[in-house]
Amino acid sequence: QVQLAESGGGSVQAGGSLRLACAVSEYNSDVSRHCMAWFRQTPGKEREGVAAIDKLGDRTTYADSVEGRFTISKDNAKNSLNLQMNSLMPEDSAIYYCAAREGGCFAPTREVSVYKYWGQGTQVTVSS
Repeated sequence: QVQLAESGGGSVQAGGSLRLACAVSEYNSDVSRHCMAWFRQTPGKEREGVAAIDKLGDRTTYADSVEGRFTISKDNAKNSLNLQMNSLMPEDSAIYYCAAREGGCFAPTREVSVYKYWGQGTQVTVSS
């Protein structure tokens, strides 16, 4: 069983930055065992894949809306998944979730249906 816990959300003005972290808890394993991703959701909308990363952290994929502004990474020493968010815009406001896949994965994907484990989410609010 994998447990995920997000942190780092908050309120920031447009143009600012936030860094989200997702702590991964799993018996006798670590973050390099899973392909992982960050998603976000606003009321009345479907959950959107923001960024994804493969098991070893070598390959990533981003939504067009965040490409060049957000960076997903893994910290093996801290057993965590991170999302550095720069040049934030009001439309980035959402609840952000981290997710992990189970089993094999050949490439990072932002498809929500393939992720088995989810965190509780952290709120990000960007004011204009």
